[in-house]
Amino acid sequence: MGLAAAFRLLPELRLIIGAGLWPTILAVWHSPSLLFRPHELSRLFMFHVWKLFGNGVDENARDVKKALITPHTYGVVLDIGAGHGHTIKYLEHSHVTKYIAVEPNVHMHAELHHTASATGYSQDDGTLLILPCGTEDITTIISSFPVTHPPVNTLISVLTICSIPSPQSTISTLISEVLKPGGQVLYYKHVLSDKNDVVWWQRFWTPVWSTVFGGCHLDCPAHQWIEDVGGWVQGEGGMWKKEGETEEGLFCHRGGRLIKVA
Repeated sequence: MGLAAAFRLLPELRLIIGAGLWPTILAVWHSPSLLFRPHELSRLFMFHVWKLFGNGVDENARDVKKALITPHTYGVVLDIGAGHGHTIKYLEHSHVTKYIAVEPNVHMHAELHHTASATGYSQDDGTLLILPCGTEDITTIISSFPVTHPPVNTLISVLTICSIPSPQSTISTLISEVLKPGGQVLYYKHVLSDKNDVVWWQRFWTPVWSTVFGGCHLDCPAHQWIEDVGGWVQGEGGMWKKEGETEEGLFCHRGGRLIKVA
């Protein structure tokens, strides 16, 4: 991997820091107690970053998400790390009975509500539920459902597993405890590269990148963790690489659709 590709992350880091730093400093100025709440400070910083970059990140993956999400999603949908609700725009409303968004950053919720409302999902009619917890909080997620059996038909994870605490055990438990037999997982991730030299640089940059980008890890083999859960219908769906993407980039994307054995 060439040095130019390895350090291509620097301009993005400058933009991210520029987007989030000054609003966060102003928030601390008005509420100095934030200095003693680093987790809340991080979420506030990420809120301002995502406010600037969220639409662009969504646009860059629009074709991929339209092909992955729109024709396949149905029933009760659980979207982990929903952010501003970009996933909602790809749902076929007539095929979805309820959209459940897991988003621990409450600063994102106003935009999430707005996006859901604009596309016809509402808490008043029972088609929308927003959970202000982390994906790792499986107990809270399960307790939010009015039924005891696995309630979810479609589990969606778009660019999220990379920032979840204990990601392997979390995704495994979600699939076993929350996803119905015959249900499906739809995912789109940036993942650990197949090339050793790229992996070295992913691991080099991850401590810095995760600090400024909400815990996001560049060296996360999320696609492997999902497939390693097992119990998938053979010959259905599968995993694929993002078309046209160079293997020399720090962001190596994989997508997939896996169906749980009934």
